[in-house]
Amino acid sequence: MNDQLTFERENRERIQTVENSFGPSGRTLFQTGRILIGEGHLTKQGRRKQEPKVFFLFNDVLVYGSIILNGRWHKNQKIIPLENIMLEDMEDGVGLRNQWLIQTPRKSFFVSAPSYEEKQAWMQHIQDCRDKLLQGGSRQPGSNFAVSWIPDQTSYKCMRCLHNFSLTKRRHHCRKCGFLVCNSCSKQREVIDHIHPTKRLRVCSLCYIRKEEDVSRSRGDSTGKNSSEDDDLAPSSDEGEKEEEETMQSYAASSWLDSRRGLDGQLY
Repeated sequence: MNDQLTFERENRERIQTVENSFGPSGRTLFQTGRILIGEGHLTKQGRRKQEPKVFFLFNDVLVYGSIILNGRWHKNQKIIPLENIMLEDMEDGVGLRNQWLIQTPRKSFFVSAPSYEEKQAWMQHIQDCRDKLLQGGSRQPGSNFAVSWIPDQTSYKCMRCLHNFSLTKRRHHCRKCGFLVCNSCSKQREVIDHIHPTKRLRVCSLCYIRKEEDVSRSRGDSTGKNSSEDDDLAPSSDEGEKEEEETMQSYAASSWLDSRRGLDGQLY
């Protein structure tokens, strides 16, 4: 009994420390039954650059945010329920090693760990927590996930009309396929339920045509053409938050809960 009370007290103190690190702009994280499983620093592939982020894994949610003041403080808190997460292992890419894809209904993104061992630890812990969360049957796994965006630097042309991007012909992302497109090729807007229930989001001309064809077929419209066989809500270049410059520093390895003595390491 004393061990259990000690664990609960220490767990609450650890969660309070995480809350405090996000300052007044962060949401309350403590809930009855919530346990902090681990924490560490991972590199997230942003639309313009790679960015160091702090990640906190709880037994029911994944929390991450931007790093400020040498890692002592954080901002831009994002909270993702574990039932709405799907992981996909990825091969090493150019400039991004030990990476995997985190898919969620609102936004999907690539992250990478400092080592292969840490990558495996993160993926295994997230999957184990998600599996245990879903075992009770009170939560249902997500079924629709946002596509991952193609980074800005991977294409200098619109992936629909093939015209070069410039200061006046800016890059945008289609919310359905994740392609880099110009404004002329993404004038249409569409509600994508699993990203936002009411907001009309930018889609490229091809995805919009396919949607119209699907609607025509569902209504039995004989004029509908055959579709082509080609194929925590993310902002576009002109309608969202600006990512601030962050410098990757040397951080301690990720820490994980040891049921016998709390978190390994000295982060607290």
